[in-house]
Amino acid sequence: MTDNTQNPLPDKRRVAVSFSRAAASYDEVAGLQRAVGAELLARLPAGMRAPRWVDLGSGTGHFSQALAERFPAGQGMALDLAEGMLRHARPRGGAAHFVCGDAEHLPLAGASQDLLFSSLALQWCGDFAAVLAEARRVLRPGGVLAFSSLCAGTLQELHESWQAVDGFVHVNRFRCFRDYRQLCADSGLDVLDLRMETRVLHYRDLRQLTHELKALGAHNLNPGRPDGLTGRARVLALVEAYERFREAEGLPATWLAVYGVLRRRAE
Repeated sequence: MTDNTQNPLPDKRRVAVSFSRAAASYDEVAGLQRAVGAELLARLPAGMRAPRWVDLGSGTGHFSQALAERFPAGQGMALDLAEGMLRHARPRGGAAHFVCGDAEHLPLAGASQDLLFSSLALQWCGDFAAVLAEARRVLRPGGVLAFSSLCAGTLQELHESWQAVDGFVHVNRFRCFRDYRQLCADSGLDVLDLRMETRVLHYRDLRQLTHELKALGAHNLNPGRPDGLTGRARVLALVEAYERFREAEGLPATWLAVYGVLRRRAE
């Protein structure tokens, strides 16, 4: 199956620049990212050993440190597309190597790794089939790919509110869960676990949500986004549209996370 997403995903060069700029502010607002990554760690096969592991899309290095604690006898690599994130992560340690690289074209030898761990990074890859093919190539027999990503429907409230204002693309678009399911089934890897989870966060107002997205580097990066500054009238219209979703806890923002654990077959 070819990974043809109905809507084009962001240019990864823009993604790299955006996340590099967000390196210093990312950890302050990454509560959801930490929770999803911790859940992914908990889904690793019980008792697995990983002498060689890669934190793929390592960001500020939080999970590189967690993996180093989980596999103290192993040798780890933090790999990210964003140079700024790697510069921020290096002083923290955790990994033995810090490498700038792309999940669709891994700078790794074949059958060289026991674990590829990737939390909330692969949603920026336009060709997920290539990501899976690369995982199959670089994993040793019995090696594991564990990933979390985002599905279509994430930030649906914000998307619907913008649609009511001007119809432009203001919210990042992600592939559907059924596409993840089919691509994983076609990957040649054994699917140990694949499921979707809904998480809803609440914000006191729209400004808090948009500030958090910008601090994460995850604000609108899609093709088709409007150029230039957003006018005051459109912002006020957006606020009014989003207020329709308000709940007792605040303004909701829905995130749809997919978790996958795949294994390369022993040969």
